Amino acid sequence: MHWHGYHWIGNGAERGNEAERRPSSPDFRTSALPPMRTGDWLAKPPSRIGQTCDSVEAAIEWLSGQYGAVQGTFPHGEGVQLTARLETAAGLLPAGVDVQWGEWLTGGRFVTIGMICCPNRHVPHPCPIGRK
Repeated sequence: MHWHGYHWIGNGAERGNEAERRPSSPDFRTSALPPMRTGDWLAKPPSRIGQTCDSVEAAIEWLSGQYGAVQGTFPHGEGVQLTARLETAAGLLPAGVDVQWGEWLTGGRFVTIGMICCPNRHVPHPCPIGRK
């Protein structure tokens, strides 16, 4: 197993456009919006991958960096502390469970940071970069 990291920041209200967030939509692949199901990130073009990791440690490091980059823009301070998030992710990822975090940011923006297991037990999508 390996993991693909994905990241999206945008207008939080746009997440309400659920049609574009489902693989059955003709706009799914070209839409910048995050998918409704975490595993459906794998059906997005490979250019959407922010990082591919072969170890849990590398996946945790990428998640930490992405979270740290936006941490100063939370409107009401940090919700769940990063240490707790990373500890949970370190237990989930080797078990084949996707990790996805979402937080509101200032100005009505929303961030999604995800590390998706590949292959994925919940969706039949092949690896977007052709790995086994």
